[in-house]
Amino acid sequence: MTLYAIFDPKPGKPALPAVVPETFSWLAAILPPVFLVVHGLWLELVAWLLKVAALVVLSRFIGDGAAFLLYVVAAIWLGFAAAGLRRHALQWRGWTFRGPRIAPSADLAQLEALQ
Repeated sequence: MTLYAIFDPKPGKPALPAVVPETFSWLAAILPPVFLVVHGLWLELVAWLLKVAALVVLSRFIGDGAAFLLYVVAAIWLGFAAAGLRRHALQWRGWTFRGPRIAPSADLAQLEALQ
């Protein structure tokens, strides 16, 4: 069972409720740019690219191994923060938070939200 955050679309917009699982995101940890693009987190993508560019420049001073470890730490952090970033983006786009749901899958949580 997983906890899901349910968001309703803007009034008048024909869309299903959005379901955000409150779990660690492996996609965000392994492929951060892909995760950010898929979910339309453009400002976070720019921040991620600037962070990687800073690590490339910083690697000359702290070494390649330390820069790689900092990248891994940042990727793991993004995996844990992914749900919060998605919730914030949905609220910023005008979606309203309906409440949490506990369900075995995202589809069942969305189905419960429709009832």
